[in-house]
Amino acid sequence: MEPDIGRNDLREEPASDQVLTVGEFTRRLKTLVEGAVPPGWVRGEVSNLRVQSSGHVYFSLKDSGAQLSAVLFRGDAARQKVKLSDGMQVVAFGKLEIYEPHGKYQLTVRVLVEDGVGRLQREFEALKRRLAAEGLFAPERKRPLPPLPSAVGFITSPTGAAVRDFLRILARRGWRGRIVILPARVQGDGAAAEMIEMIGLAAQLGSFDLLVIGRGGGSAEDLWAFNDEALVRAIAACPVPVISAVGHEIDFTLCDFAADVRAETPSAAAELISSHFVSCVERAGQAAEALSATVDRAIEQSRQLIGHARARLRLLAPSAQIERGHLRLDDCSNRLAAALRAAVHGRRHRYAELRARFAQASPSARLELASQRLDGLGKRLRASSPVSVLNRGFAIVRDDRGRPLTRRAAVRPGQKVSAEFADGSAPMRAE
Repeated sequence: MEPDIGRNDLREEPASDQVLTVGEFTRRLKTLVEGAVPPGWVRGEVSNLRVQSSGHVYFSLKDSGAQLSAVLFRGDAARQKVKLSDGMQVVAFGKLEIYEPHGKYQLTVRVLVEDGVGRLQREFEALKRRLAAEGLFAPERKRPLPPLPSAVGFITSPTGAAVRDFLRILARRGWRGRIVILPARVQGDGAAAEMIEMIGLAAQLGSFDLLVIGRGGGSAEDLWAFNDEALVRAIAACPVPVISAVGHEIDFTLCDFAADVRAETPSAAAELISSHFVSCVERAGQAAEALSATVDRAIEQSRQLIGHARARLRLLAPSAQIERGHLRLDDCSNRLAAALRAAVHGRRHRYAELRARFAQASPSARLELASQRLDGLGKRLRASSPVSVLNRGFAIVRDDRGRPLTRRAAVRPGQKVSAEFADGSAPMRAE
């Protein structure tokens, strides 16, 4: 006897008379899957890495429970900062696609970052899109920089290499103006708040023509303070034009998009600030050289004319005509010399007036007064600093997100909090 297993299934009628080819079925599946799964981020370990001669990169992303084929096409691969290797933990952004010839699904990767950096990158992109939608990065909001700023505020760490390079370049280029360093931390907790405070102080003083905010290069975590939403909004709302000079050429922060101008480095910001001044100095030097050359040519031409006149006089035989000619020649020579001396004196006097006016326009006195006011405000700020309160025996209680807790009702039993004292902070749990 034949076994009965499966006979009922064989006698069942198909649900439809339509029979699909493998290609039709795969295309239908491709349309269904790719339409239902939106692009997204995937975390996993790189394995089976293969770099083709065409520049395409093939690899797998795996974890303890599954494995996913992935491809990074040549154009996208060239833009990545991460050098892939087997065993590396990464976070990839891409779109799920079905490769019809093999009937397999794979992730077409567009962005690839090392795991750990991936979270920051996602937060960066999400905040960037939201602020851009609000118009904070719109080109029409950008203001032109003053061509000859006389007072520049630099918000940065006063002990960093960036400020030394910035001042060195301005000194080397002979820039005439005043730089005020507005000290603030540029990384770590509280850095963004300090920079916001300096922006507010600069706006309140009203004595700056231009602000620069920046620091030297570093990792994404080191530069993260410049992606703080409150700091970005403060830059966008600042009444003074702002140059963002954060990190190196390849580093981008949200402050770069909110500022009126982005400089690739603090050194590039110094060159940008002094460029018009250097150009003016060069033009003034060229004008002085041209004036001197014009006077020299006029004197030489006059000497040649005098020589020609003397030669013609020698050809006149009558002594009286020669005498009168000498008298007229001497008179013309004296008048010509006096006229030339007067012209040269007038030009030199005009040049001296221009130099005196340029010296009078120097902002040193006004900037000295502003610096004294800034020092006074700095002393008042330090006197009212929370640190002085902590030194008197008080403490600041913060929640797990670092926000101060000012009401007893805001504290829940069992909530983790931290208490900040004068010499540091200590974790605690509310009872």
